[in-house]
Amino acid sequence: MTALTDRCFSGVIFDMDGTLIDSTPAVVRSWTRWAEEYEIPEEKFGDFHGMPARSIVAKLMPPELHEESLARVTQLELDDVEGIVALPGAVEALATLPVTAIATSCTRDLAERRIAASGIPAPDVVVTASDVTHGKPDPEPFLLAAERLGIDPRRALVVEDATSGIRAGQAAGASTLAVVTTTQRDALAFADLVVDDLSAVSWHVSDEGVSLSLR
Repeated sequence: MTALTDRCFSGVIFDMDGTLIDSTPAVVRSWTRWAEEYEIPEEKFGDFHGMPARSIVAKLMPPELHEESLARVTQLELDDVEGIVALPGAVEALATLPVTAIATSCTRDLAERRIAASGIPAPDVVVTASDVTHGKPDPEPFLLAAERLGIDPRRALVVEDATSGIRAGQAAGASTLAVVTTTQRDALAFADLVVDDLSAVSWHVSDEGVSLSLR
């Protein structure tokens, strides 16, 4: 297989939380408070990182409480954007690359709040949980982002920090770059390339498309 650094891509689709921005403290605060309010024991939380809130709630709550508890955690997250910042290399990547999208498991309102709080430049295409029927690890978010960019998903590079996101990108037919910002390196080893964060990558734009090298 050709190394990721030897390939050329039509566009790059980034996950947001944990890939472009650090929202972990706010996420932990919101979900911890939600779990306390609904008396959800910590051991019930599995590897839900990167999955839409609706999917997480469906796994943890009885059906009759889905909508109520989803509305509650959504409001908690909307209310808490304290300390959200851009991750290393994120602003440079978004400013350098001509064809980019964000595909996030956040709802539209939450994505807009976190983008504004972090100060990252928002690309023209932002696909959220509000835009899709099936969230990660389903490929729908990345397929929709590629469609809105006007590129073949097989010529896209997906950048993710979560195992569910890497699986979604691979299912979409895209190449995958994993950043070790929220997940252990070993758990992300099935991605095409794993780096510490986006500051480890240099982006190169040509008439053929986008390529990358390691710093």
